[in-house]
Order: sequence, then C-alpha cells, then structure tokens
Amino acid sequence: MSTQAPADTATGALVLDAEALYRELLRGVRLIRSPQTHLVGITSGGAWLAQRLQADLQLPGKAGVVSSAMHRDDFSRRGLSSGGQTTLPFDVDGADILVLDDVLYTGRTIRAVINELFDYGRPGRVQLAVLVDRGGRELPMQADFAAARVFLPDTQSLALARSDAGVFSFDLKVR
Repeated sequence: MSTQAPADTATGALVLDAEALYRELLRGVRLIRSPQTHLVGITSGGAWLAQRLQADLQLPGKAGVVSSAMHRDDFSRRGLSSGGQTTLPFDVDGADILVLDDVLYTGRTIRAVINELFDYGRPGRVQLAVLVDRGGRELPMQADFAAARVFLPDTQSLALARSDAGVFSFDLKVR
C-alpha cells in the first residue's frame, strides 16, 4: 500500500518528506522481499536506497547497482551518465531481484535496467519498489511498491538528494 503525498494547505505546494517516505519504503520492502531477494539500486538515487536498505534490513553482503546508460533509447542524445557502472555481487541467473529507484516516471529507465540485467543472466523474478511514482508513464511499467504517488506536470522534475550525513531529501526543479 502506498500513500498520497500531501500538499501545503497555505500554498498548495507539494510536500514530500524523503525520510518519512524512506521509512514507508522500508516497511514495503519488508513485505515484498523473500529471504533470497537481492537488492539492486538504479544509479544514483536507487543505489543510495538499496545501500541503506541493505544495512537497515541487516542483510549480508552489498546491494547491487545497475546503470541504465547503455540501454536507454535516448542514449545518442544523453550519452553516458556519470552515475556509475553496473555492479552485481551475485549470480543473476535464477535470482530473485528487487530493483529500487527514487522516482518512477515514464518507465524508460526501468526498461533499460531490465535489459541491462538480462545482459548479466536470466533472473527468476524482478520486482520494483520506488519512493515516488509520479505517473506520466510512456511504457507499461508499474512498481510493486511505491511509498507515495504524486502527479507533477511535465515541466517539473523530481530527484532524490542525499546529504553528506546520509539524510535524504528531494530536489524539485522546473524545466
């Protein structure tokens, strides 16, 4: 179950408490993962979530990191991002994988990530958990768990930020 993000009643502005949403994500991940589930975060926000969840759930080893850069359909326009490379510290063949991301929007990043995972093997199951589902899907992708669902105009972007102390917040920008 996910929550609808509140708005400031005085200004009508969207209010998103990233730390509160993280606690909701932690609750949701506990519900949908099995003992054999491997956490894999999408660079960079999803990787931060996966690392923190790995520690908070007291799971052995390290969470995986997956980059969507090489499989994006807009690669010729965007090029390689500086977000990092794919690192999967487990055998992907037959694995139960929970992909984590900060914001689900068009579905194109998720499509690219699934292609990247299949470059490493054939997973047994892939699930998706996100902090925020902002709607606006262009591809038929859906999160198995979303801590919040919000609706933003196409002119706005939302991304997870992390302080040096590891505290999460959101950057909301107008394009």
